[in-house]
Amino acid sequence: MRKIRASEIGTYLFCQRAWRYQQQGIETENLHELAAGQELHHRHGRMVLTSTLWRALGYLLLLCALILLAVHLTLQVI
Repeated sequence: MRKIRASEIGTYLFCQRAWRYQQQGIETENLHELAAGQELHHRHGRMVLTSTLWRALGYLLLLCALILLAVHLTLQVI
């Protein structure tokens, strides 16, 4: 019995005809569009990662500012 991969299930759910062609070994004709789509997803993933890192840096800077404010107010009271 052949093992079914998750990517095969995804292909089948998206387009049964594409899955059938893939099973028959028929090559896709839109390689350029597929490559462009993969590049778009790659760029999007990098943008998401970059924005996540910027957000983490923002939270870290906010935490540092609050600590400095607490230290400053504590030293004024003493």
